[in-house]
Amino acid sequence: MIDIRMWGQALYKIPRLDARQWQALDPMAKWLIATRASVLFMTFTAAALGGLLAWRADLFSWQPWLATTLGLLLAHATNNLLNDWTDSRRGIDKNNYYRNQYGVHVLEDGLMSTRQFWTYLGITGGLALALGAWLVAERSGLTLNLFLAGAFFVLFYTWPLKYYGMGEPAVLLVWGPLMVGGTFYVVAGHWSWEVCWLSLVFALGPTTVIFGKHIDKLIEDQDKGVRSMPVIMGDTIARKVVVGLLLAQYFLSAALVASGSFSWPLLLVFLGLPKLKQALKVFNKPKPAEKPSSYPSTIWPLWFSAFAFSHTRIFTALFLTGILIDIVIN
Repeated sequence: MIDIRMWGQALYKIPRLDARQWQALDPMAKWLIATRASVLFMTFTAAALGGLLAWRADLFSWQPWLATTLGLLLAHATNNLLNDWTDSRRGIDKNNYYRNQYGVHVLEDGLMSTRQFWTYLGITGGLALALGAWLVAERSGLTLNLFLAGAFFVLFYTWPLKYYGMGEPAVLLVWGPLMVGGTFYVVAGHWSWEVCWLSLVFALGPTTVIFGKHIDKLIEDQDKGVRSMPVIMGDTIARKVVVGLLLAQYFLSAALVASGSFSWPLLLVFLGLPKLKQALKVFNKPKPAEKPSSYPSTIWPLWFSAFAFSHTRIFTALFLTGILIDIVIN
């Protein structure tokens, strides 16, 4: 039976389910949970930003934008599945590792057989490849290069990039020039360095989320031999880096208005200052040793990543709204 309510939950967070509850789910709900669909909004908004900027340049076309957006969503979902598969096979996710504590891990929790998992992975990745191949055939030019770059990060983000301090820079590059700049290129038909620089303001958001997640599990990663950037930097410096990234989003947005690249509506991002203040307060202190009494048990042990994610949702919505208003009034 189709459970629309569960679809909504899976798009908002990673539900915690037992085997009986899992078996009662419809295939789409299982796919949304297995692929951690709650984080796919960052990919959708990257594609939306690329599309808005193509519209701003009077070069928007629905068909390539829809194909690009769906392809990126499926590619991100494929990466999430591969991430769980790789870490599980390498023994990282064993013994109640951090990943197992904040949501369903379909392999470690025994909710899917290997065959079932690879069926989901094969269909998801196959559809992403098919859409990518169609776009390469239709748009040509740099589209093949962008497709190959995307495939590289899908396949190798989990290992070796994440294991050797390159995961965080990869997220900045992927959610910035590759996704936003790539979407603009495919839709508009030409490359824009202006769009690429703008995309970095947006991409700082997903980068703070991955930084926060890796700070959250710094000790666990250190014990498992995963040398993420926070493991290399240490807790204090990593938290200071995130504070800098959060502040940079607002300074850069103001600079875009001051330079005349965008008009006043982009300053709507400053409505996110209450969330920023909350996030800065959290990142300026070490993570609590135990869950605070008022903190939701459904989120813990996520801490830094949860506050970064909450801020990114708000900032991204305001950023896109500001650009949309700027396009309409100009």
